[in-house]
Amino acid sequence: MEEPLPFEFQAALATTAAERGAFGARLHYFTETGSTNDLAAAAADRGAPEGTTFVAGAQTAGRGRRGREWFSPPGAGLYLSTVVRRASMAPWLTLAGGVAVAEGIRVSTGLPVQIKWPNDIVAVPGAGFKARRKLAGILAEASSGPGGVQHVILGIGINIGPASFPPELSDRAGAIETELGRHVDAGPVLAQVLAGLNRVLSEVEHSGPPSLFTRWLELAPSAYGERLEWDGPHGVLTGVSAGLAEDGALLARTPDGLARILAGEVRWV
Repeated sequence: MEEPLPFEFQAALATTAAERGAFGARLHYFTETGSTNDLAAAAADRGAPEGTTFVAGAQTAGRGRRGREWFSPPGAGLYLSTVVRRASMAPWLTLAGGVAVAEGIRVSTGLPVQIKWPNDIVAVPGAGFKARRKLAGILAEASSGPGGVQHVILGIGINIGPASFPPELSDRAGAIETELGRHVDAGPVLAQVLAGLNRVLSEVEHSGPPSLFTRWLELAPSAYGERLEWDGPHGVLTGVSAGLAEDGALLARTPDGLARILAGEVRWV
């Protein structure tokens, strides 16, 4: 059941109204729901305008890429989904969402997060950690009709506070508060992520995808010069990251030449 928006969200959203544009202008809050992506998709099917946003304090059926469950316990994260109706943005929304979330976290908390292709927001190694810890993820789900893409639901999950992660996540998941060693209000994070999304999409519309690629690469230093492996059609492949292709694919230099990675699991080694 929908509930009143917490005060910390109201205050942060009020101070960013001009920067957010349509995003969050219509916002629905739930202490707990199944999936904010499902709520946003149903609203979009009913004609909800761009920027309509659903936020939850917990999800019982949150999901990430490749059908995986997104761990969404109460009191530990920020889970939101928003409607995007700019069909021309559909191919770039995962990259745009990554930039918006990374910039939103940086502005609201000061934590210098990075992007890991294609849709992970990570904390860099340090402070006793040897590997990158995933702090947030993005899931873009498009709905198409006879005329093409009708809308895209951009789902975002952000680990704000520490949680008892399942064993399969405990060695690679983290939380913003753990990285900073202090409390973090979710309201400013939400407001700055939505403001970042509005800004990034407006820039792409005005200047084209190259402006998005430039900023994405600035926030994703692992996209150049780092060893990685990925699952190919005939087994595991290895190479060295070499930037982005014009369609957003990750490039990797291999003994056989330049490879394009469009989907699947990429592991930095």
